[in-house]
Amino acid sequence: MLKELLIENVAVAKKLEIGFDGGFSVVTGETGAGKSVMIDCLHSLAGSKMNKDAIRSGEDRATVSAVFADVPLAESALTGESGDGEVLISRTVTADSRSTVRVNGRPSTVTQLKDASAYLIGITSQNETLTLIDKDEYIGLLDSFASDDDLLESYRERYSALCAKRNEIRELRLSLKDKEMLSDILSYQIREIDSVKVTSEKEVDKYLRLREKIKNAEKTAKSRALIEKALSADNGGAVYLLNRTSAAISKLSDVLPDADELASKLDDAKYMIIDVAERAKDGLSDDDITDPDAQLNLIESKLSLIEKLKRKYGQTIEEIKAFRDEAERKLDSLNEGEDALSRLEKEEKELIASANEAAGKLSDKRRSAAAKLSGEMTATLKELDMPKVRFRVDVQTRGGDDGFSPTGKDDVDMIISVNPGEPMMSLYKVASGGELSRIMLALKCSVNERSGSPTLIFDEIDVGVSGSTSERIGMMMRELSKRAQVICVTHSPQIASLADRHYLIKKREIDGRAESTAGEISGEERALEIARMIGGIEITEKQIAAAKEMLARS
Repeated sequence: MLKELLIENVAVAKKLEIGFDGGFSVVTGETGAGKSVMIDCLHSLAGSKMNKDAIRSGEDRATVSAVFADVPLAESALTGESGDGEVLISRTVTADSRSTVRVNGRPSTVTQLKDASAYLIGITSQNETLTLIDKDEYIGLLDSFASDDDLLESYRERYSALCAKRNEIRELRLSLKDKEMLSDILSYQIREIDSVKVTSEKEVDKYLRLREKIKNAEKTAKSRALIEKALSADNGGAVYLLNRTSAAISKLSDVLPDADELASKLDDAKYMIIDVAERAKDGLSDDDITDPDAQLNLIESKLSLIEKLKRKYGQTIEEIKAFRDEAERKLDSLNEGEDALSRLEKEEKELIASANEAAGKLSDKRRSAAAKLSGEMTATLKELDMPKVRFRVDVQTRGGDDGFSPTGKDDVDMIISVNPGEPMMSLYKVASGGELSRIMLALKCSVNERSGSPTLIFDEIDVGVSGSTSERIGMMMRELSKRAQVICVTHSPQIASLADRHYLIKKREIDGRAESTAGEISGEERALEIARMIGGIEITEKQIAAAKEMLARS
């Protein structure tokens, strides 16, 4: 359950701190006091977006923190550990849109919050109630009640495989339709790549170096001749001079104590020069240049073809080779023709049978759940002041091999008749706002009994209903609170009077700025708040008496 909620620097909430308990709690306050801020912050803890626009004017960051107790599944999902079942979740957004999530002091992600939210909190707002006028949402509501996640996952795996196979068949059929043209194109691409006969980028580099060598052949020849003459052992060359100098120094050993050492160093220098001369000779050799003009034309042509291939098939030789291999595979597939298509169609039939089997099990589970949900919803709605209601969850299964969708082969509708003598029609066509609120509450009661969210938040779900109906809604929430913590934001005095605990959010001016405060109220203060909710600018003694009577009766 939600134990503590701390909101800092979010809109009118400079520092709003509320400690909750189990059972049934209500949150009230005048319009604009900060109730919607609290709901938005709870949404952010469940993984919704936290926008920098929510930061209180003049502040550089906003933070929402909450402590949840007795939530072992959420703790395991968020931390990967099994501890005392308590988690501290904190979200912060800064003025430069940087957002952080921490769980028990450690970094986490919004995705992890979303994945674990079902084990933490369920929020029902007016916007969610409006999903009841969207028929496409009904199948998801039924699946939540049916708890058919494993069956749905099994079906989706097979459906995904079937879609992939059908795409493969579609592509092959299109290919076969233009087989001759595609075959010519692929064959040309393969021949064009093969004609260049280049296997790696190293080979391209070799051609580039040889091109530069040919272009600079005259300059290279002059430099080679100069190097050979300067470093040679012939008369006047460096090696010749070093040999003469070394011999001369060696003869001076009687008068030059380190003559041998100096002669040795000259010999070392000589061998280094010999090595430089040989390496320069090898590197500048023109043995690989036989006909410069012809070779240069050939290299330029080869490099031009390589650049053409790179523009058409890939940025590197490896990418070009991969394109060539894929073209060859497609050509082989085209050549296989009808044999390949027959094989794929046989595989498709096997996948259809497999998907039909999984969809059938899913449909059976949904029909069974639909019957139970229909009975529970009818009974609950009658308790919520709809005594003549008839309600049915209808599951229709599409036949054939083309009725598959990501959710199975079923169409789900919710059929209702509120008044006697009226035909049953789809919920999204006939329900009023007040009826939608009660239907959503009834759904939450039924679904939560199976999904087990430990904390349920209802945000003004009583909108559009009468006082007597509000009282019935409050009684239903109080009954629901025996299985889960229930927190309701409400404007209804009837609902407020039925709660175990009552929290009041007020907005007041502090240091010239509006600021929200919150706290639990009881006794006379609670009676005054309920009297305010009953109505009127001025609270009268009669309203206070009525409020006290409501509290006493509850």
